[in-house]
Amino acid sequence: MRLDKATALLRLARRLAGSAEGLALEDMAAEFEVDRRTAERMRDAVRDLFPQMQEIRSGKTKRFRIPGGLDPFFEAPSVEELADLAVAARGAADLGQASRAENLRALGGKIEARIRPAQRLRYATDVEALALSERIALRPGPRPACDPANLRLLRTALLAVRRVRFTYLGAGGSAIREVDPCGLLFGSVYYLVGRRVGAEAAVLWRLDRISRPEILTEPAQPPEGFDLQAFCDQSFGVFQEPVSDISLWVSPQAAQAALQHRFHPTQSFERLADGALRLRMQTGGLLELCWHLFTWRGEIRIEGPESLRDMMADEVARFVA
Repeated sequence: MRLDKATALLRLARRLAGSAEGLALEDMAAEFEVDRRTAERMRDAVRDLFPQMQEIRSGKTKRFRIPGGLDPFFEAPSVEELADLAVAARGAADLGQASRAENLRALGGKIEARIRPAQRLRYATDVEALALSERIALRPGPRPACDPANLRLLRTALLAVRRVRFTYLGAGGSAIREVDPCGLLFGSVYYLVGRRVGAEAAVLWRLDRISRPEILTEPAQPPEGFDLQAFCDQSFGVFQEPVSDISLWVSPQAAQAALQHRFHPTQSFERLADGALRLRMQTGGLLELCWHLFTWRGEIRIEGPESLRDMMADEVARFVA
């Protein structure tokens, strides 16, 4: 068996041992990007190696898992995995994400503590050397300000599905708000996604403007059918506004770069006869889209809607002034 196949089987065994509900064949096929028949062969090979594998029926679906976990020999992390964790922790700290950096460093310490002492010493030099040789490129922008204690409290409220009360500093001054939390968004600014009690829709609450939060006894009641990903997909960035049908023309010179670029989850491309592209998407956040289009230095032209063209013209006029 080739080394890459052995590595894939070990990865699958780890996934089956780490999943409480187990994996269906469809899950295996999707995760490893193989067809169903190959997924069946991989499952059978793992079962030969780990005969304790269990088969669980969930309706008409069969799911598989390895109870009790794997022997520590199979769970030992690689040098690259430990180095990536160290780089991610340092990158989070550089971005001002103190709470996330602390959690990543704590996780790294727990993993290293489970490694045998002799192996730990052998890993240490390689992990440090690899981590020091890699950096995450940082873009200019605001560093997110967030009280780690507030973030932990909001996460607790989300897990407990409880309503929260906090003082919020808005445009009109400070006010006490009661909110049904729906999720958290992380970027250059941290946001709580939540519906104010009595309101109809969820909105964004900046975490750096939240103070004195507390968890209430009342259960949270997010909008019916709320989906955080769908909420995010309404915007280009984080600004929330009604969705528009966007059509952009991409020059032949920039076509290849655009095809490799992720503009929005709804994006689609149409190749034109002259080598150019037509890029379509459905999104709000038109101001953020204008700002992003500046970075393409004229290689992308707005075809519609007219409101986006007008907004870009206004931004250009502001810049010229």
